[in-house]
Amino acid sequence: MSERSPAPGGLGLVETLVNTLDLETGADSLDTEEGRAPLGLTEDDVPAARELRESLRATLLAHAGHPPHRAVTPLGELLAAAPLVVAVDPADGSAALAPAGEGSLTARVAAAVAQALVAGTWSRLKACEAADCHWAYYDRSPAGRGRWCSMQVCGARAKMRAYRARRAGE
Repeated sequence: MSERSPAPGGLGLVETLVNTLDLETGADSLDTEEGRAPLGLTEDDVPAARELRESLRATLLAHAGHPPHRAVTPLGELLAAAPLVVAVDPADGSAALAPAGEGSLTARVAAAVAQALVAGTWSRLKACEAADCHWAYYDRSPAGRGRWCSMQVCGARAKMRAYRARRAGE
């Protein structure tokens, strides 16, 4: 839905996962092999990926100051089960959290969240406040107060609804 540029670093994975479901149309790209491929998922991985997706969406709504869209498993509980290791680059000694072994989707998301926490970018990944959207986007506004994935679509709709409500009250 959004014309915004992708989230930086590992947050792109989180953004991609959350945006696999179009709430307006109900289309879920996890239903197709082509939609699962970019995330490295099999059909058996889909139920867990959907649970993770909706927990992430609830967290991204919280980043934008909104309540969860529905009851979900807390993201912290899901990420607590993610096996991570500290990977140290022998060339320069830099260290980062990385998924252990092959890295499940949950572990890759946990590593991305940890990386974003260190970079100070985690709270900039948000979900659109439009109830029929909740699309994930990276808020690049100077004050970090972005509300919609797209000002041209969701923002314009919200402003038009507010305008009509004011006019109806006159």
